[in-house]
Amino acid sequence: MSLAERLRSGERRALAKAITLIESTRADHREQADALLTALMPATGHALRLGISGVPGVGKSTFIEAFGLLLLSRGHRVAVLTIDPSSTLSGGAILGDKTRMEKLSMDTRAFIRPSPSSGTLGGVAEKTREAMLLCEAAGYDIVIVETVGVGQSETAVAGMTDLYLLLQLPNAGDDLQAIKKGVMELADLVVINKADLDPGAAMRAQAQITSALRLLPAHAASVPRVLQVSALRADGIEALWAALGTLRSDRQASGAWQHKRREQSLAWLWERIQAGLRQAFMGAPGMAQQLAAATAEVRDGRTPASTAARQLLAAFQLRSNS
Repeated sequence: MSLAERLRSGERRALAKAITLIESTRADHREQADALLTALMPATGHALRLGISGVPGVGKSTFIEAFGLLLLSRGHRVAVLTIDPSSTLSGGAILGDKTRMEKLSMDTRAFIRPSPSSGTLGGVAEKTREAMLLCEAAGYDIVIVETVGVGQSETAVAGMTDLYLLLQLPNAGDDLQAIKKGVMELADLVVINKADLDPGAAMRAQAQITSALRLLPAHAASVPRVLQVSALRADGIEALWAALGTLRSDRQASGAWQHKRREQSLAWLWERIQAGLRQAFMGAPGMAQQLAAATAEVRDGRTPASTAARQLLAAFQLRSNS
């Protein structure tokens, strides 16, 4: 059987091998990955794509395990793509999510794949979108993307998933400070985890965040719900799943669901074009040296950045045409 056939049959080892293939930077592997994705496209698009984020310590892994186990009990197959931060010095990553989701990782109906962020802003691996498609083709009807935390580009995960969940702590502090980070306005649901530790603080946080969300123009039409859960005790998880189901049904009925997916596909197209152009630029003969010289001039204040960029692009175009 081919890799595509093995993956379509639900073989987890084939899925892991396919994701390794798409993550490879080798040119021959890239061609094989493109062919594999093209062959599998008819089997994609049916899954619910969920993005989950929150500050370190909010309990994302515990929440995902409790949530995933509930979904498995309801007959779903769950894939979890977790993004671990890469070291800026060594380039390495811990990739320890499987150890934090022991019960979920041992179930054959679940698939957990940690990937290094490799310095990507927002903690989203470069090939996460492609990995989601592979998971869908393998028969997983719920795909969860967990990011490293609240960063300056959390729009990345919100831009590739259907629904975005933001986890908060009961005693996170000033709710307005969270909004300043530019993340709250992306959320479809805000989940206050560890609500059992301090029920009073959880109630106050729920009221404060609900009130603050009404002030955001992005949510003028529909203010996201703020729910309380205790992932450790699995309390509130069923209510959360019901709320997600309502959101999905409402948006599918209005056409917003399909519109968002079409826009995401076009955004992905341009993202790949930009990445390809960057790779071609860096790989063109002589461009690395010319870029280093231009970088030094800009850093020293001898040449404006805009001028240096135009000169570099003109040189690249000249090389491409020759």
